[in-house]
Amino acid sequence: MFKKVCVSCLLTDDVEGVALDSDGTCNLCRISQAGGRLRQDAQRMRFQQDLEATLRAAKGSGRKYDCIVSFSGGKDSCYLLHRLVVDYGLKVLAYTSDFDIPARTWDNIRRTVKALGVDHHVHRPVQSVYRRFIRHLLMNQGPKGAVHTVCYFWLDIREGDLLRFAVEKDIPLIFTGYSPGQPEPERMLYEMPAERIAQDWTPHELFANGVFKEHERALFWNPQRHGEGIKLPRILAPFHAWDYDQARVTNTVIELGLVQNKVHANPVLSNFTLNWLLMYSDLKLLGYNPYKPEFAKLVREGKAGRRKWLLIFALMDFMVRRRIFMGRHIDRSLRELDLRLEDLKMAPLEAPPPSRAVRRVADQARDCA
Repeated sequence: MFKKVCVSCLLTDDVEGVALDSDGTCNLCRISQAGGRLRQDAQRMRFQQDLEATLRAAKGSGRKYDCIVSFSGGKDSCYLLHRLVVDYGLKVLAYTSDFDIPARTWDNIRRTVKALGVDHHVHRPVQSVYRRFIRHLLMNQGPKGAVHTVCYFWLDIREGDLLRFAVEKDIPLIFTGYSPGQPEPERMLYEMPAERIAQDWTPHELFANGVFKEHERALFWNPQRHGEGIKLPRILAPFHAWDYDQARVTNTVIELGLVQNKVHANPVLSNFTLNWLLMYSDLKLLGYNPYKPEFAKLVREGKAGRRKWLLIFALMDFMVRRRIFMGRHIDRSLRELDLRLEDLKMAPLEAPPPSRAVRRVADQARDCA
């Protein structure tokens, strides 16, 4: 079926919740044009005021490190590390979780750490444990598909590792390189809610069904393990406060020598390789590339170029559907996870509880029996 593409952003009419009018403009662009952009700008200014005050207060704290940066090696986290070290003069610890990182991304990591002279902690999780839960999640995906199901679970583990490390090292601030299109607003915008950080993130249902073993509870963030009265770190996303421009970030990290070239700066090519299998699953089960809403938001807000990303998504979908070029990682990931294409499934939806009328009829039938 022919897909209609919004004339303003990247979204197509097969994306859930998207509708195009007769002029070819999607409902999200219409909301933005009707004043949504002004409200977002006002919100960003409030975030910026808090961020600037936080950064000023952090400098000269007397601690060994003023903050931790979740350092994936993508262009955004390289740029973020540079700004915090050079522009704000903070003592920064870069923190990398080493799972499925491509060679070109490791090149970005090494270049940036060397150029900025920062300390770098590499956490190496047990690969078999990661493969175990990823395999289970891909065979039991939520209604939003593979990228959402796997990546958000993965984030809970990675950010839990960061929180644990920050508490142990007495570091009060954690900075992430989320762009304005990441993550879902329900998770966090500029700052992760303190109420969420104060919760136990253990997926108890996955222990109950055997995906995780009892001794693996330590993988998950639970502030209760650190005793009462601990001061929990803040998790902030500076790109939600700063005036973000994707092209400027890309050009800056290349000019500074933090990233070798535009190929190494491309978020599609610097992301973890398992991502190609996740995209394949979502194209198959959802019918569209799951990253479109994220990049469409950047395009809608003037932070990324529409034509460039329209072409990139066409190429991505072509490689994924045919499992060629970068799409060859699909078959490699399937082998590593011991999966077949037909194993990529969504979990069956739970039946809603019966209505009062249905329960009443059932009760009457039982009484008659």
